[in-house]
Parts: sequence; C-alpha cells; structure tokens
Amino acid sequence: MKRLFGTDGIRAVAGEYPLDAPSIHALGGALVGLLREEGLAPDVLIGRDTRESGPWMEAALAGGIREAGGHPMSAGVIPTSAVSTITNRHHFNAGVVISASHNPYHDNGIKIFSSIGHKISDAWEARLEDVVLRAPKRGAGKEAAVRTDPAFGAEYAAFLEGALAGVAFPRRLKVALDCANGAASAVAPGVLRKLGLEVIAGGCSPDGKNINRACGSLHPHDLARTVVKARADIGIAYDGDADRALWVDETGRILNGDHTLFVLARFMVGRGRLKTSSVVATGMSNMGLENTLGEMGLALVRTKVGDKYVLDKMIELGANLGGEQSGHTILLDECPTGDGILTGLRMLEVMAAEGRPLSALVEGLREYPQVLLNVPVARKEDFRRIPEIAAAMDRVLAELAGRGRLDVRYSGTEPVARVMVEGRELDAIQYFAHSIADAINHSLGSGLNISTK
Repeated sequence: MKRLFGTDGIRAVAGEYPLDAPSIHALGGALVGLLREEGLAPDVLIGRDTRESGPWMEAALAGGIREAGGHPMSAGVIPTSAVSTITNRHHFNAGVVISASHNPYHDNGIKIFSSIGHKISDAWEARLEDVVLRAPKRGAGKEAAVRTDPAFGAEYAAFLEGALAGVAFPRRLKVALDCANGAASAVAPGVLRKLGLEVIAGGCSPDGKNINRACGSLHPHDLARTVVKARADIGIAYDGDADRALWVDETGRILNGDHTLFVLARFMVGRGRLKTSSVVATGMSNMGLENTLGEMGLALVRTKVGDKYVLDKMIELGANLGGEQSGHTILLDECPTGDGILTGLRMLEVMAAEGRPLSALVEGLREYPQVLLNVPVARKEDFRRIPEIAAAMDRVLAELAGRGRLDVRYSGTEPVARVMVEGRELDAIQYFAHSIADAINHSLGSGLNISTK
C-alpha cells in the first residue's frame, strides 16, 4: 500500500510532513539515487504552479538533488503538461512538478515524470517512499538556487500554437477563459490571442494565495455567467496546473470530461484519427458515454481513477484518446499526459471544422443522472470490513441490479471518501448515495460536512 504517493503524486499542506523541507530534500536525493540505479544521468527538470510555497519547495528539492550529485534545472511557473513534454523533448531523465492541482493554496504537491514524460510507475514511487521514510525528520538540508530557463515556456507556447496550424476558423471565435490564477495564466491567453481568437481572460492575477479560490475548473459558474453576458462561443476553465479543462457552451451550460471524450471521439473517428475502437476512461465516467460510444461502434474501457492509470491502459491497448470526467484528457499522439490547454485547442478545432456551436456538438450524449458525494473521513479503512458501510453498499447494489452503477472509493489526494451513484431516476440515486455517505460518516467521519465538491 502506498504511504506517501496518492493517485497524483504526493499532496499535503505545504510545510507539513511529508511536504516539509527535510522530506522534500530527501525526496530530491532519493530521485537522484533511483535514476543512478536505473543507469540514467540525474538530470532533472522542475516546474511549479503559482502557490506561494512553490519557490521554497523548489529550492529544497533542488538542494537534495544537487547534494546527491544531480543536476536540477527550472522551467519556472508552467503547466504540468509542459514539464512532461519538455522532459521528453530535452532528454531530462526526470521531470518534477510542484503543484496541488485543484487544491487550495495552502496545499501543495509533487508529481514526478519519467524521461518519456509519463508519470512514474507505482514501483518507482514505492522505491522513493522507502528512502524518504527512512530519512531523518530533522534538519532542513541545504537549499539550492536553481537556474530558470524561460526558453522552456516559450517552446511550450510554440508547441500549442502549432497544434492548430492549418485550421481555418470560419469566423473569429470569442473564448472566455478562467485560468484559476494558476499556471495557465502565463500561457493560455497569449496562445489563443496569437491564434487570432478573441479572448476574455479571467483568473489571471495570481498572488500566491488565490489559486483555485472561487475560480477555475471547480468553480465554473462565474465563467458561465461571463460566457452568456459576453455572448462568447465557449468558456474554458482550467485547474491550478492546467492539466485539466472543463467547458461552458454558448448557452451557459457547464460540460465535463465525458463531453470532451464524446466530441473528440466522434470527430477523430470521422477523420480517421482514432487508432483503435477503444476510448479509455475511469469508473467515474457516465454510463451514457459508454452507451453512446457503443452506438458509434466504440468501446469505453474503464480503469481505476487517476490519469496515470488511464495512460497505462491506453498504452496497453494502443489507444490515443482517453481521459477522466474531471477534465483530464490525454491526446497521446501529441502529449504524454493530460493537457487542458491542448484539449481546448482540439475542441476549438472541432467547432471550426463542423461550423456548429458547442451545444450542438454535445447533443448526442445522453447522460444518466449521477450523484457524487464527498465524505470527510478521520481515517481510511477497507469499506467492506465495516459492517454498517458494507450493508449499505449491498442494499444499493441490489436496488440498482444492472440498472445503474455504484462507485465508492477514497480520494487519492484528500482525506475524503467519494460516493458515486448513477441510475435512471434522480430521486432514487440521491437517496442511495446519502444512505452510503451517512454510513461512512457515522463510522469514519471526521466531523466535517458531507459535500458535493
């Protein structure tokens, strides 16, 4: 069982274990040791989002890398996908992103990519955990100033601009952005303007503490109002590190990653770009997506939650399209990880090619009602080992009986249990979801309120 790493790297309150300076320093040294054991030069690229803790965490990590004989280089504030792409292009043997994605500013995290730009394997994570857990818990270790090369950011922007080379827009589309006061703010508005689009940019004033605060992919309602008021063609909401994107159509309707997979799958099939008859998603994707893709002759292959697991399954199947309902979309022919900005460009390409508004492009996706509840927990135990929770789950499974789906899991990044119930009748699935959430709260709850976020 993982002890430090979750579904998206290490994540915690910045400054507290395991994201205190000694642990981060130890992780830097452990990474150098791992690379050497694998016969790889310890050349490491580091990028970060806009959190106020990012600079000192970068210095602690670089100190550990350098003390162990490695060579750190910084790309500065940059999206997660840019670190993945540049690590691969410039032959770094590891890339590290300091970000807690959609979490509030006081949290931070560390994600690690391999030399080919993929998130490192569970086995590599376990080896790093062993070293960090054995390291002394006192003494910050020597920090190291690390050189930031702005050319990496410019190269990434050029890569994005090239993604729409040759795409002709029948008219100048108006795009409303919410950059979550995060990493996208340094890239997305400029790229879209350079491509000739009219851009209304919001969430572009990071101050170290306002990342994801009432903005971004977790809070798209203000963006929806902006889209309607400005008569924009599309709204795009990123998270803090810009590896995910959600949409608002021209009517103000908020759309998710299932809509992305539907729109892109149909478009790619029509142009011979889909390499297999499979699209990869997780257990959270709606049954409606599975059924609709099935009508197109495509299979929805599910994995456990986590974009790294989506990627693993895509590689296994030879698929080039996959993603999560939360907004991570992997376009494997172009980028080895989820890239919210790139995905937005591909959605704009579909709008340009088909000459239809986004609301029309998603019409064919018929979704089942879905309820997702988050239950803050004091500890994480096997649900099946707690009679009250197991009985509640069994009752719901018997009621659904092939007419819906149940997914109960712990978040890999937060002390939260997630309860998802899907079926044909909203009132019924709301009751089912709350019955399980109440059982979890009674047995494991931390005293905080159950929520839908």
